[in-house]
Amino acid sequence: MNHEAETPRHVPVLLDRADELLGPALGEPGAVYVDATLGLGGHAEHFLRAYPQSRLVGLDRDTTALKLAGERLAPFADRITLVHTRYDGIADALSEAGLAETGSVSAILMDLGVSSMQLDEADRGFAYSVDAPLDMRMDPTTGITAADVLNTYSHGDLARVLKTYGDERFAGKIASEVLRRRAVTPFTTSAELVELLYATIPAAARRTGGHPAKRTFQALRVEVNGELDSLRAALPAALDALRVGGRIVVMSYQSLEDRLVKQEFAPRIVSRTPPGLPVELPGMGPEFRMLTRGAEKATESEIEKNPRSAPVRMRAAERIAAGSGQTQEGTR
Repeated sequence: MNHEAETPRHVPVLLDRADELLGPALGEPGAVYVDATLGLGGHAEHFLRAYPQSRLVGLDRDTTALKLAGERLAPFADRITLVHTRYDGIADALSEAGLAETGSVSAILMDLGVSSMQLDEADRGFAYSVDAPLDMRMDPTTGITAADVLNTYSHGDLARVLKTYGDERFAGKIASEVLRRRAVTPFTTSAELVELLYATIPAAARRTGGHPAKRTFQALRVEVNGELDSLRAALPAALDALRVGGRIVVMSYQSLEDRLVKQEFAPRIVSRTPPGLPVELPGMGPEFRMLTRGAEKATESEIEKNPRSAPVRMRAAERIAAGSGQTQEGTR
């Protein structure tokens, strides 16, 4: 498999809008662009071409994605550092790239969720439309699989995962049926799970809200990959890494992700000066300003061009003042 075969099917989500938001921070020589979810490198390739004075630090937990992205980005080899890590490993990745000091990054993109490659590779088990081993690991070299979750979790833990991460109304009923069936035969493939969901979710509920397996597959993927825990750790590390004038774009694909992003941004865009004082106290003003009004959605034309952009929610912010451990002089 090579990146020439992969590239045509990989359409970067909201590429033009991401450029509008991040581009102003990438015009200076030596500007550092961090792609915290590199995937097949579509966004990264665009920014490397559009801003020839910039350099890339690309992160991905998937070794196959890193290999393919590395092939795609080979023309820029002298300007890139690719690191095998989750996005909460951003501080270590920057250190590996020789950028350990706080406030060294000009632009950060976090395109969350499952990648195009992972969805399209049938044997990864992310898609409910094809039969495949119940794996769902973004890093196939480590960690538990979706089959492990189904075959070992207690009823309470499994129902919690389905309800919390998938907003599944029938979480308890599904968990009961999983335990009943696994006592006879352990789960190994996605088709077995899809068949269970069709049999367990009432017909009336199956007729609305999309494919009946969508919520359960999402919940298992989030659990297997520790996505929300990783995001909780990654967001503050990413924001702290930005220099004054640096910008961040985060694209979320589910409400829990977007809520975490909103919660992390919120305290950084308001003043910490006690109410009633006539002036802003030094070092107590907002650290960031929002570049988007709430969470932006894909336009109809974008969705038509790339259907996978339909659920995206984009938030962007710019650092306007030094944070803890930074100085105004030391951030550029």
